[in-house]
Amino acid sequence: MEAKQVSLYERLGGRERIHQITEDVWVNHISNPDISSRYANSDSEKVKAMVTDFVCWGTGGPGQYAGKNMLDAHRTMNISHREFMAVIDDVMRALEKNSVGKREQNELLGLLMSLKNDVIHR
Repeated sequence: MEAKQVSLYERLGGRERIHQITEDVWVNHISNPDISSRYANSDSEKVKAMVTDFVCWGTGGPGQYAGKNMLDAHRTMNISHREFMAVIDDVMRALEKNSVGKREQNELLGLLMSLKNDVIHR
C-alpha cells in the first residue's frame, strides 16, 4: 500500500501558519525600500487575505482562490525583475523566521518562480 502524500499546505502548517507567514511577508514588504511604495496605498487586510487564500490553494489546501490570475493581476503594474526578486527575498526571510523546513522553502520558491513570466512586465 502506498503512503499518503502530505501536501505542501499541510507541511507548511495549514491556514493559520500560512496566515502568520503572510503577515511576516507583509512586514518585510512594507519595510523593503525596493518595493515598499508598491504597497503604500494598499488595503493591507485585503492583500494579506488574498495572498493567504492563494498560498493555501496553490499548496494543496482546502478552499478556493477567488482573485484574479497572476497575469491579469500584474499586467499593468510594470513590475521589474529586481522588484520580483525583492518579493522573493522577503518571502524567504519570512519562511526562515517561521522555521519552515528547507524542503518546503524550496517547493514554495519553485511555485513562486513559476509565476515570474506572469508578474514581470518591464
